[in-house]
Amino acid sequence: MANGTIVISVDVGETRVALIENGILGEIYVERESDRSPVGNIYLGKVTRVLPGMQAAFIDVGLDRAAFLHVEDVIPQADFEKLVSHADDDDESEHDKDQGRLTRKTPIRDVLKEGQKIVVQVSKGPIGTKGARVTSHVSLPGRFVVYMPTVDHIGVSKRIGNDKERRRLREVIDSVKPPHGGLIVRTVAQGLTKGGLKADIGYLVKTWDATAEKQKTATRAPQLLYSELDIVQRSARDMLTEDIDKIVIDDPEEYTRLKDFVDAFMPERSSAVELYDGNDPIFDAFGIEDEIARSLSRKVPLPSGGYLIIDQAEALTAIDVNTGRFTGKGKDVEETIFQTNLEAAKEICYQLRFRNIGGLIVLDFIDMERASHRDKVYKALLGALKTDKAKTTVVRISELGLVEMTRKRTRESLGRTLYEPCFYCDGTGQLQSKTTICHEILRQIRREKDSLPGFKVVVNAHPAVVDAMQREQKEALLKASARYARQIVLTPRKDYHIEQFDLAGA
Repeated sequence: MANGTIVISVDVGETRVALIENGILGEIYVERESDRSPVGNIYLGKVTRVLPGMQAAFIDVGLDRAAFLHVEDVIPQADFEKLVSHADDDDESEHDKDQGRLTRKTPIRDVLKEGQKIVVQVSKGPIGTKGARVTSHVSLPGRFVVYMPTVDHIGVSKRIGNDKERRRLREVIDSVKPPHGGLIVRTVAQGLTKGGLKADIGYLVKTWDATAEKQKTATRAPQLLYSELDIVQRSARDMLTEDIDKIVIDDPEEYTRLKDFVDAFMPERSSAVELYDGNDPIFDAFGIEDEIARSLSRKVPLPSGGYLIIDQAEALTAIDVNTGRFTGKGKDVEETIFQTNLEAAKEICYQLRFRNIGGLIVLDFIDMERASHRDKVYKALLGALKTDKAKTTVVRISELGLVEMTRKRTRESLGRTLYEPCFYCDGTGQLQSKTTICHEILRQIRREKDSLPGFKVVVNAHPAVVDAMQREQKEALLKASARYARQIVLTPRKDYHIEQFDLAGA
């Protein structure tokens, strides 16, 4: 039964897509014209550096930072030329047997050299200070299948749990498989007829042929060969499943474009596309703006009164579980802790998916003495993660209540997309106390007293620091003035950072 809604807000320079499931905001995606994600794009790049020690190379694809290519993601140039030209069709078995990924032990300099041109696809967008991750193994997602022109493989989504349906789809794909490349059947293809799959495959094969032709005629590198669909069309292709009853968009022009796309590739869902004509902004009307603000705060409340603290660092994300004001209904403290951890397991999985947090994640559950409780919380965590499309790996909960896990990430987290480090504290979340700064000023006067001209030492500092020195450090100032035989003059400067000060002689 359909119980979801896709809401698309189109603003000047920015488009946001929200997925609402059972009345709950499950996912949100943001795409800005100024920094549109390159994930899925195919480029003719140029090798700028080969790093034998890392078995990798940096590729210039025209982005701000060079992209990273590991040796396992490289296709030798000779093999790639054969793929795009479809040469020696009669010798298909030899090519299919030999075609495959290089291993970690293959010397990177045997397959790549500086200045060489190479076709790559962005598999992971730039995150933080890291450039994009690219691969030579191209994959083109369609509505029902993913076409992989560089490998000979047939697969069916693991989310299709019915073994009979999986076998049927594999047989259908075998009968319509193109001469070159492999296919993975997506979850939405469940129950689909041969005709629907064939049309989707035909479109993807034509797209790859056009990309290969563009590569053959390209005269310069880096150059964009294929651009992934924008967020509006991509949301329909990837998210408009049978669980979604409608997709609502607030821009007439984008509505027409989206409607045409759905009519062409999934005509049976044409009626699901709606144009929002309300007076309030669409995200306000659906209550999404308030939910975004609530869900991105550092402290996240739990239904019972406990809460999570989420801290995202450079190398990992730490999530701490606390009981807060929840004391339980009985006298059993262990039961109170257990119930809080169960709630936290569910909320943590929601937050990871909503915020798109990836990489290494450490969960600090409240310590549980009973092994049965630890086991139940671990199973609850695994059960809640089943709704997450991103690949996750979870280590069993330890006696200390710690869980180490990883979640695959292909783009920047929502928090780092919408926020930036505080310019005032430089992202540390804390500032030196005024008392600390006062003592640092006194130490600096001692260091510089002999190099400052005149009989006065002028201290320029933030007004709050000057006020603290006049009230809290009055005696210290008098002692310093007498010891160094210099008059100390405090000058407040409103334009100074609270930690900033300097000294001058007069």
